Amino acid sequence: MAKIKLTKNELKKQRDALKTYLRYLPTLQMKKQQLQMEIRRIEAKRRDFAAARESLDREFRAWIGVFGEGWTDPGPGGRPLLSVARMRTGRGNVAGVEIPIFEGADFEVVDYDLFVEPMWVDAAIERLKQMLILDLEVRVLVEQIARLSDELRTTSQRVNLFEKVKIPEALENIRKIRIYLGDQQIAQVVRGKIAKRKVVERTAA
Repeated sequence: MAKIKLTKNELKKQRDALKTYLRYLPTLQMKKQQLQMEIRRIEAKRRDFAAARESLDREFRAWIGVFGEGWTDPGPGGRPLLSVARMRTGRGNVAGVEIPIFEGADFEVVDYDLFVEPMWVDAAIERLKQMLILDLEVRVLVEQIARLSDELRTTSQRVNLFEKVKIPEALENIRKIRIYLGDQQIAQVVRGKIAKRKVVERTAA
């Protein structure tokens, strides 16, 4: 703890600092709670999407196993029939933190020979699109969690700083200064009484 001046000006400075800490602490605590709740909400959503993706993948593999006769999506020239051309994201804001928002995706479908590929390939492509969209949504949710978690760490550090360091430090400084100033005031009164008594004694003599 840094050494403080035991003066009235320093007392005012410490009181002002304490007021500032006490004013901002509830805001930081509320922000911390908001971030924690939002992270939990997004994490639950991510788990739901991941589970849906896994379920869709199992259904797709079973479906391909029945109808596909070992089909593995070989497009022309070995290229996959379906790929993501562009992922579209917007921007959101949670407790002052900018996060990406998934808005959709554009896909590229390679031209394929309708006479060569099986008849159900169109349905397979649609299923693959659903799986890819879930993959992309999960990716965006993971990025949201990462950004909010970074902000949560910073906010938690500030809350701890205020609660465990700054506020107790200011209270202790105020206590010390008040005791010192009180002692000084008492000493001044005592000196005044002694001086007054001496004047009386001199006058009486």
